[in-house]
Order: sequence, then structure tokens, then C-alpha cells
Amino acid sequence: MSLDPLLPIAPARVKALVLPIGRIKRERFTAFVDRLYAEHVVHLRDVSPDGRPHRNMFSPLAFPDGAMFYELITHQPPPSHLALSPFDLYREPLALIAVADGAEINEKVFSKRMSTGRTVEENNIRSLDQELEELRDRFPKILTHQVVIFDYVASKEKPVPIPEGIITVPPAEQQKRTTMKTVMCDISRLVLAEMTTLAKSFEGMSFIDSPGTSSGHQNGSSMGGEEPVGVARRNSQYALPTGARSSSASGITDRSHVRMSMPPAPSKSGTFASGGSTPNRPSTPVGGRSGLSNPPTTFDDINGATNGSPPTSPEQTLPARSDTAEGFRTQSQDRISVQGFGPGGLNDRWRTKGKCRVQIVLGSLYLQAGLWSNAVKELSEGATIAKSINDHVWHGKALELIVVSLLLLGWKGIEFQIPNALLPPQEKGSGLVTQLQEAEARCPKQPRWLRHLQVYMPDLLERIVGLYSRISAEHLPPLPLSEALIRFGKALAALHAADGELGQQALDMMVLGKMPEKPLTTSPRFTIVPPRTQVVASVFRAFPASSSELLTTTDRVVILSGIASVLGVLGLQRKKAMVIRELVSVLIGGLVEARTRGAADVGIHPAAGLVALNALGAQANGGVGAAGLDLGEGDIERGIDSFLSLLLKIYGVVGQDVVSKELDDSDSGVLERIQRQSAARFFGMQSVKLNILRSCINFSEALPDLGGVLKYSSDLLRTAGRGVAHGPRRTETHPAISKEEQVKLVSTIAKTSNLAKRLGNDNLAAEYWDEFLLRGIKLEPLPPTRTPVPHARSTLSDATTARTSQDVNPFIYNPFLKEPDTAAVERVLIAGEMASFRITLQNPYEIEVDVESIRLETEGAEFEPGVGATLIGPYRTQVLRISGTPKTAGPLKITGAIMKVRGCRERRFPLLQEPWAPQDETKIKAIGLGALELHASTVSAAVHNLKLESIELTVIAPQPVVVVKSSTLPQSSVMILEGERQAFSITLQNLSNTTSVDFLLFSFQDSTQEPLQKALSDRDATPAELYEYELILAKKQALRLRNRGDGKRFIPPGQTATFEFEILGKPGLTSGTIQVDYAHLGVGQDEVGEKFHTRRVSQQLTITVNASVEISRVDVLPLHGAVPEPLWRRTGLEGKPLPDRTPDDYCLLAMDLRNAWPSNMLVELESDEGVRIEEHILPGNTNRVILPIKRIYLEDPHAFIPALNPSRQRQFVVSTKISPEVERANREAFWYREKILDSLKGTWRATSGARRSGSVELRTMRLSSRMIEAIKVDEIGVEIQVAEPSASDSSDEEDSQIQKDIDADHILVDECYELRVRITNRTDSPIHPTLRLMPSLCHRPLNVALDFTRKFAWNGTLQQALPLLPGKQSTTVSTGVTALCRGEFEIIASVEETRLWEPSEEEVEKKRKSRASAGGRPRSETETLMMDSVLGKRERRIWHCRRGRRVVVGDP
Repeated sequence: MSLDPLLPIAPARVKALVLPIGRIKRERFTAFVDRLYAEHVVHLRDVSPDGRPHRNMFSPLAFPDGAMFYELITHQPPPSHLALSPFDLYREPLALIAVADGAEINEKVFSKRMSTGRTVEENNIRSLDQELEELRDRFPKILTHQVVIFDYVASKEKPVPIPEGIITVPPAEQQKRTTMKTVMCDISRLVLAEMTTLAKSFEGMSFIDSPGTSSGHQNGSSMGGEEPVGVARRNSQYALPTGARSSSASGITDRSHVRMSMPPAPSKSGTFASGGSTPNRPSTPVGGRSGLSNPPTTFDDINGATNGSPPTSPEQTLPARSDTAEGFRTQSQDRISVQGFGPGGLNDRWRTKGKCRVQIVLGSLYLQAGLWSNAVKELSEGATIAKSINDHVWHGKALELIVVSLLLLGWKGIEFQIPNALLPPQEKGSGLVTQLQEAEARCPKQPRWLRHLQVYMPDLLERIVGLYSRISAEHLPPLPLSEALIRFGKALAALHAADGELGQQALDMMVLGKMPEKPLTTSPRFTIVPPRTQVVASVFRAFPASSSELLTTTDRVVILSGIASVLGVLGLQRKKAMVIRELVSVLIGGLVEARTRGAADVGIHPAAGLVALNALGAQANGGVGAAGLDLGEGDIERGIDSFLSLLLKIYGVVGQDVVSKELDDSDSGVLERIQRQSAARFFGMQSVKLNILRSCINFSEALPDLGGVLKYSSDLLRTAGRGVAHGPRRTETHPAISKEEQVKLVSTIAKTSNLAKRLGNDNLAAEYWDEFLLRGIKLEPLPPTRTPVPHARSTLSDATTARTSQDVNPFIYNPFLKEPDTAAVERVLIAGEMASFRITLQNPYEIEVDVESIRLETEGAEFEPGVGATLIGPYRTQVLRISGTPKTAGPLKITGAIMKVRGCRERRFPLLQEPWAPQDETKIKAIGLGALELHASTVSAAVHNLKLESIELTVIAPQPVVVVKSSTLPQSSVMILEGERQAFSITLQNLSNTTSVDFLLFSFQDSTQEPLQKALSDRDATPAELYEYELILAKKQALRLRNRGDGKRFIPPGQTATFEFEILGKPGLTSGTIQVDYAHLGVGQDEVGEKFHTRRVSQQLTITVNASVEISRVDVLPLHGAVPEPLWRRTGLEGKPLPDRTPDDYCLLAMDLRNAWPSNMLVELESDEGVRIEEHILPGNTNRVILPIKRIYLEDPHAFIPALNPSRQRQFVVSTKISPEVERANREAFWYREKILDSLKGTWRATSGARRSGSVELRTMRLSSRMIEAIKVDEIGVEIQVAEPSASDSSDEEDSQIQKDIDADHILVDECYELRVRITNRTDSPIHPTLRLMPSLCHRPLNVALDFTRKFAWNGTLQQALPLLPGKQSTTVSTGVTALCRGEFEIIASVEETRLWEPSEEEVEKKRKSRASAGGRPRSETETLMMDSVLGKRERRIWHCRRGRRVVVGDP
């Protein structure tokens, strides 16, 4: 059942005042009251009737289907409410239940006066009985007084007798299901029994005043304290006290009685009994005669009966005049008129009205006692009489109570007949018949009596309101009229919510206060009777006037709350919000007044602040003031906050949930809040929302409620904001309130939060008003020397290869020389090392935001965030640096930051980097609050596009830190000569004390590499030039590591290691870098994971290279004779046997060497045959050096120019810009130059000044075609000799003779000689040779030299084709010749290919297999075709003898 005091059946309730007694805690008292309230509906069939015959007027046996409804209150009703009794009899408490805690019975003695008992338990029981007696004296008008001791366990050894009036209840785990029901039934039995006395007292009254009127007879007064003479009413079981007191009811009651946690104060005039148990009370009052046998008819009779003396006359029964306002009576009131006696006279009319009113009061008693049928009978008769005498107010009261009785009968399912008093006038009968037919058609299963009541009810309630509101001498005050209107509105609202059918659902809403299963919306409901407009119009008549002074603040609050509840049931949320807004204004005024009054009572200025007022509640023990506002934490959370949250929800305020609900700061929770706030921003009017929030702030300050001040201040800032995330394009994001108000709100939040902390409530804080506070998180890059560079596992094997071959071939890919990927490097952290982050925060308000603490929020690997703080300026985006240290390796995800703004709670903010602004829905799918709920629960397109980002990082295992501790090069700079090599060392130190370096890789870079790489990428470069560039890169590295075992590349923690390097001076070298990539792998290379990381430390070198010995000119000279012997002796071969070579085996190499260094130089040139020449060159001088070198034979001088870079070895680029002849010449020059350079080396040494040495750069030489002809050896060798026929023909002898270095052959005239021509095939391929001989005269012109037909004769022909000459073989051709005259002749021979030799298929296959077995790659057809296209097609070749044979002919 609802706690609503304005339910339609409120007149049928019985008020029971529940007070604490003895020593009891607040939470225990609340729990016990809840246990009582669980049985607040007592059915009469469960109540035992009272055994006394004169107490059975309200016997439950008369109507066992009835029920009593208790309203348990923990405070005294205000005097303004009690003054309405007996017109509203339900406002006066009829039972008092004092609740005691059985757990405290055996703990400590409650009162020292009751310390005569044997045990503490007995003393406390006596103390409770004494306090019960004091309560009887304090509240004499209450019918029954009972003490209920909860959780009482009686002692088994020495049980204590329980006095009468005390009920014990065992603990919850020991009690039965019917225990509490039995307690309430026992209390109900006493209440029903004592109602008889109350009813008899009313029956004895001749007249009852209407509320708001004054007469000599008082209808009601204060419950507590002393009663006026003749009006006291006590429980008839006990003796009545004597004495009188002032009957003033206009003063304000003691507020200490209102507080649940305070025990009732002792009566000032009551007497305390002495020790000992209380004796049993007599069953009849003390006096000479019983008031039951001769019931009194007036208050004077009651007073006389009470005092023990019978009344004598009406004049004697009148109370004495008093000077007080309540007791003052004029003479006109005391005078009795003698006119109008008899039927129809004024006196008879007055008596009839009094009798009618008494009957209506008795009907009200029957209604409260649960005897509904009796109530209908009494009230019907009273209504008929009141109508006949035009007593409008009481007529309306009787009709209202009849309607309540019929509703209760219908709720219990009891059939009833509509009394005639409720039937409408005759003129409305036809319309009601039609309505009855329509109602029956709509719901044929509805009981007939309920259908009639449903049809009659709207007009009947309207008629009752009309009777209450009729202008006459007697009219209702504003409070009961407004409450009646609200009760009628709730009844009609229940009927409307039940689709216009008065059934069980509607009756449950009216009787039990159940809410409808489905809340109504603003959609029209035209077919429901009564219509919503009628209900709204009726209930708004109860709206209190703003200038009304007849209503207290509490009454105005109750009335406005009732109106709001009716509008809420009807689904009119906006009207409800309007009423609640007025309710807040009333509360603020009342709270401020109470705070001012309470502060003045204790001598504190009202503006002293919240601290003084909060302390005031603890100091004040009574009276009206701030002490009455000392609300518990649960009261605020469950009551005020929910009430204000409902108001803010209706208006669509952009706020947070109530405090009792735990806020979700996860990604989904933040998105849900943003969606809800975005929907609320487009709902309602912003100015109205701001005004509502200002009222809520004022209300919270007036309580004072610190939590409410914080919450609504932050909600006001949030509602005034735009709820956007700033972007690069300027948008309108200014708040809707002034800067001064923003500053005031932030200051209020900060001060209130500090106050809460001083009061001990550290958890009380506001909610920050901007969800987009965090706009960016970025990892700051580490210094280059500490940046971890990721590598794939495959690069580890490449690095090992590069480590072993870096001094040989630089073309092997070194992945460590590649620049690291910035994106990959920026997402790597190292365990145990601090990392720095840049956090971007936004503040769209015109105030400063003090962020007291901020730290990163991470997932994954263990991370220790640093805590930072900042002050964000107004209307800006600000960047803050914050640090953090990962503790373990693994994936790390930064999802946001946990921040604490001053005055606000510490919460998590997700990362929102992209600009965003809320967008309204274009399609209208709902109206009213339904639209807000729909949009708040449906994810909009704008929120769907909102991305909550995170930073994915990788934390690797701890890594060492290596620095260059020292170097043997002063200031990391060096001066060197071209061709000179210098060694130096660098010492590396491991700064880490726990991690060793077990992986070291050295890489080198210098200033010459970039130009060479650029030249290599030139498409116009010739193969010879590319080879030269690659050779410089591969063979002439400027920096390299001296040989050192790989096993020694290890640096222990905190130790050092020294490595030696070598630098080579070469042109263009100005700087160099030694790059050291190091890491701690911790495992073998085979066990390394898919990815590992290294760090890099570099040593920059500044290099100056000066010229040393330069080659300015080179020439190759052929020899036409033997090498001069003095030249051989200069070569260092003196004393050694000279090589046995013919003149054709050598040529002379002449070089001009220039000394560019200002010191004497000793240059040494040496060939691979041991030929060595030394030359001293003065500074700045140029010397020519001649060196005999051996002529060169090349098997294939037109072969492809190789590429040292493995990536270019299989590239065949055909150039169309060079003719085949030029290509062949270039290749010949390349290969002959390479042969010369391979067989020759040069060194220099400074003989003065600093000791320096180096090598001479011989690769600057270039060969011309003339030089090539001088140095080359042809493929086919032709040698001529003229000998006597008798000479030996053996090949060995021929070889020895041909190899003799002779100038000429001497023969005689007319003698026969043999001309022998030796042809040698130096190639591997056979040829088809054709030999041509051409004799000529020496020292003659060409035309004369060839005219030798009569001077020289030969046998055969001078041209003849020879058989196939295999490769690497020789053949000799002999021809007979005879000189016919004296003179000198020269014989020249040439060999020409008769035709090209083509190998057979078997030979090709055999050659392919031989090359494959040797490990070479067989030449493909593509390569052959490309050679043909570059060098041209193969043609027949011709070879000439290098030197002709001179023959000298003489006479015999």
C-alpha cells in the first residue's frame, strides 16, 4: 500500500502514531516500523471481539469482510490538521505504538530511577512501563497506547513479568508468519473497543462546528499536553488524570516530537509513579456513576462524568469565560433565545443540524472501523438530513464518505446498492441511462453495481466539490478543499488509466495506491470517460493561490505534490513539471525561513554559511529551525534527489543520473551518456532548463544538501555548454550563460567540495561537465640513442652475414642501415624506462579548469603512470606532458586518462580525437517525453560515427644503454692522405647495471657513399663506370672494423669494451659515421622471436683527406727488341737470372708520378713477377717511371663487364647508343686495364716529416687503342723463319729456332731454302685458317717493293687454305723459296678465317655439361643473342704477324 496521504480512501484510514521509546537506534527503529507497516491492512475476520458487552458497538463480528487501514506516522499531525477534527476524523491519531529495541533491554539501565529491580532487564521493563504511562498522560486523546518490544528474547531462568500494555515480539528469525499480524490485530481490538466510548461521546454532543467556524464547543485541539476542562478523552481502561491546561492550538508544536530519533519529552504536569510494577487497571472509569449506563449528551456531561459530579443545568455546564482567544465567548453566545421553540423553529433546526453532523461523524467512525455497510447506512441518513436543511459542507462530506465506502465494498468484491443520496437529479436521468448502456456494451462482464458507480462517479464527485465550494455562512478552508479535490482527481485518474472501467485495476489504484502497469502518454484518448481534460480541470482547482496565508508551507507542499502525482498518472509530464517547479519554489522559501529562524534561535547569523547550519542541526534539541532539517543521507538520496531528478528529466536537462546510481565510465557507458546528453540538448527550451537548475541549486543550498549543490551546479554548466569536441574549423561553442555565472558555479563547486571534505565526506564530489575533456594522447619520441628500432627475425641472419663479410662486400643488404619506420618506433616502450606522453585537453568554457591529478589509464602490460596536474585556461585547447613507466613486457593499450578536476570526482575520460558535434534527428518518431526516451535509447548517426580511440603500444624487455665513452681520435677528427690507412679505437660503455649487451653490429657510412650511390643510379653510366663505382664501394671502404672474433662482442652490465677501426683516405671523404646497433637478446639467435629490437649509438668523425702521390700521365710502349739490360737491373732483378722471354712478351709502362705532399716521397711500383722500381720524388715534382710489364693475352676480351653488386649480376641491358665496334673497344680497354691493375701495385712512404705510408691509386690510368695494341697478345700467333732444307723438321727444334731473337736470316743467291710459317691457335675454339704470304723488297716504295717477280721465286702459291686448326694447338707450313738476286727482302704473313667454325650439337652439349660440373652457369640462348646484338654478328677475322721476317741475300 502506498504512503500517499491523499489516496481516495484516505478518510477510511486510522492514524497510528509510532514513537521510539527507551534506547534505540535510528536504523533499528526504521526497520521495526517497516515490519509493522507490512501488516498495516487488518482484516476484521482476524480480529477478536472485545469481551465487554458495552464495548461492542464496533464489533468485528458485525462485518467480518471489512478491513482497517492503518497509516503509521512518526510525527504529530500539525495543529492546523487537528483543528479539522471531527469533520475530518481521520486526521487525528487513534492509536499510539511505542517501539522499543529488545536488544538493548539487557545492555544498560534506561533510567536510574528504575534501578530497584533484580536484573537490568527487569529495571528496563519497568522503565518502559513508566514511560508508557507518561505517554498516556502526554497524549490523552489517543484511544489506545501500546509498547511493542521487538527482538525480545525472554530469559528462561528468571523470566520477567510483562506489564499490561507491553507486547513482545521475538527476533525475525524466531517469529512466525502470523506474529506481526497478531500484534496488529491486538491493537485493532483495543482500537475498536475504545471507539465505542468515542462514539458515545459524539452521540452526547448536541452540535458540532464545521471547520473554520467558531462556537462554544471545541471540535478538536492539540493531542498532547493538558486538555481544557470538559474535553479530555482517555482510554477507558485506565484512570483519568485531573487538572486543566490552556487549550491553545494556534501555537507551533514542539519540533522534537517530529524527530524519529528523539525520545518523547516527559510531560511537564504529569506525576511519576513510584517504583514497583504497575497494578492492573479497572475496566470502568473511576467515579460515582458510570458514563456508560447514562451516556452523556454534551461535552459538559462528559466533563461532569469525568470529575465525578453530575451536571445540574445547561447553564452550569457551560465553560467559564477565559481571557484567552480560544476560551472567549461573547454574551450572544452565552444567551439562550426563547424564540422559535417547537417544530420548524430555529432551535429545532439547530438541533437537527447537530444530530445530522453527529450521525455523519459516527458514519466516519464506522468507515475507519471497517464496518462499511454500517457506514453507508449512517452516512446515507446523514446526507439526506443535511440536504434537507441545506447543510452543504456536511452534505458533501457525507457523500464523499459514502463514495469511499462503496469503493471499499467494490474492492472487496461485495455487492452493494447505490444509496438514494447518491442518485443524480431527475433531469440527468436520461443521459445516465444512455451512459449505462454504453458502459455495458464496452464491458459486459463488469458487475452491475460497479458499472452504476462508474457512471455516477464523475458527476457525483463534481456535485460534492460544488457542495464544498458553495458560498455560504460555512465553507471549507483551503486545505481540506484542496485535499478533497486531489483525492477526487486521483480517483478519476485511476478510472482514466484503467481505460474508463471501474474494475480491479482501478480499485487497486484507489485503495492500495498501485501505479498503472503501463504509463500513459500524451496521445489523445477520446473514448475514455472521464476525459483527461475534465480530470485536469478538476485537480487544478486545488492549486494554492500564491497570496494565500491560510496554508502553511507544509500544506502547500503536500497539495502541490498531490497535483503533480495526478498529472503524472495522466501522462501530462509538462504540466507535472510546471507544478513541481512551483513546489521547488515553495520549498526554497520555507527552507530559507526555517534556516533563518533556526540560526537566530542559537545566535548564528543566517548568512554564516553551510558549516554553521550543519552544526546547528547537531546542537539543537528542539524547536523549529535548522535542527528539523537535519536530513539523513538516505533521506536525501531516496527522496529529494529522486524528486528533483524527475523534475529535471521532464524538462530535458542535460544532467547525470542520481547519486545512488553508480556511474559507468567505460567506453559503452560514456557513449551512452553522450547519446543521452545529445538527445536532451534538442529537447525543450534551454532557458527554461537553466532556470530550473538555478532553482534546484537554491533548493539544495537551503536544505543544506551539499551533494545537490554539487550535482546541479555541474548540470547547469553541462546544460549551458554545447557538448562539442573542438575541431580545426571554428564553431560556435560558447556556453549559454555569462562568464560571471560560470565563475560563480565553479567557485561554488570547489567550496562545497572542500566543505564536504572537512565534514568527513570525502566521496562527495560533482560530475565534470564536459565529456570531451581528453582530446589527444601522443607518445613523445625517445632520443635517437635510446630509440628501439624493430627488426624482423629474418634480418638477424642477414646481420650475421653482414658482420662476417662487411669488409669484403658492402653490397650484402644491411637492414640496420635503413632508417627506422617512424610509426613503428613511436609505438615501442622499454620495460623499466620512463616514457613521456603529450596529452591534449580542451576547455570550451570561459573559466579556468583546475585539473588536480591526471594519469593514464592502460590495459595489458603492467604500467605505472605518473601523476600530473595543470590549469587549463579559458576557452582553449592545452597540451600537457605526463610520464609513465612500463614494468613488464607485452602489449600495452592506452584507452584514456583518469583525471580529477577540482571539486569533481575522479573519473576516466576516453580518448576522443576527432571533432564532433551533436545532431538532431530529422525524423519525428515520438512526441513529449517519449521522444526524449526514444532518442536517448537509440544510437544516433552522429554518436555512431563518434570513435573512441586508443593507443596501441608494445613494451619490450629491458634493454641496455650504450654510450661512446672515449676515442683515440682527438675531438673525433682526423687528417689523412690519399691511400693512407690509419687505425683508431673507440670504447663503448654499458650504462645499464642489470642488462648486458649480447648483440653488437657495426655499420659504417661516409661522405663518399652518397655520390657513388647517385652515380650508380645513373642510367647513362657505362658498365665500366658502374664497375668502377661498385669497386670503390666494395674494395675501398673508408671505414671498417679490424678483424675481431664475434664471440668477444659482449659488454657486461656496467662494463666497457674497446673496438679497433681503420680509416682509408680517398678523395671526397670529409666525414664518416660509425653506427653501433646493440641489443640484449637473452637467447640464442635460433630462439629469437618473430621480432626483436635494437638500439643505436653513433660516433661522428670529421675527416680531412689531402693529396699524396698522383698519376698525371700513363703510356704503354711496344718493344721491337729485347728489354735493355740496364732497365732490368733497375727493376731489382740484378744478380738474378733474367726471364727467358722473347721481345714480343714485354712492353713498357710509363707513368708520370707527382708528389702533392710537402714531404719527400718514396714511391715503389711492383708487379706480380717480382719487378720492382723505387723512385724518390721531391715535394711538388713530377717524375716519370718506366716499368717493363708482360704483354697480356685474353681468352675473351669482349666478355661482359661484370657487376660486383649481386643485384645487377643478372641484368642484361642492351644499349642502342653505342655501335658494336665502340662496345668491343670499350670492353677490350676494360679487361686489359683490369689485367694490368691486377698485376701491378704501387705504394708510397714519406721519408721526411711524420711517418706516413699508403698506396698509390693506380685506377686513374686509362688505356687508348694504341696502348691496347701494344699490350695485347693476338689469338692467332704467326711466326716466320727461312731455313735450309737440311735443317731438322722436328717441332722442338723448330720452336727453339723460332724463339731465337735474331734480326734476320742470311741466305745465298740461287740457293733453295724453306720458308717455314708457324701458326698457333691460342683460343679454345678451332678455326679454318687461310695463310697468305707477301714477300716484298725492303726500303722501297710500295709500288716498287711489290715488283719482285724476277727477284724472288717460291714453290707453290702464296695463299693456301689450311686444314682445321684445333684450339690450343700449332701447325707449321713450309714453302720452298729462292732468291734470284742480292738484296734485302721482307716476308709478311697473315692468317684469315676461311669460314666460321660452328660447333656440333654433341660438342655444345658436352661443353654445357662441363661448365655445369665446374659450377658455372651455362650460357643461355638469350645471352648469346644479346651478345650478338651488342657486339654485332660474328665475322671472319684476320691476323697479321706482329713483325715481318727480314731476309738478307748475298753472293755465295
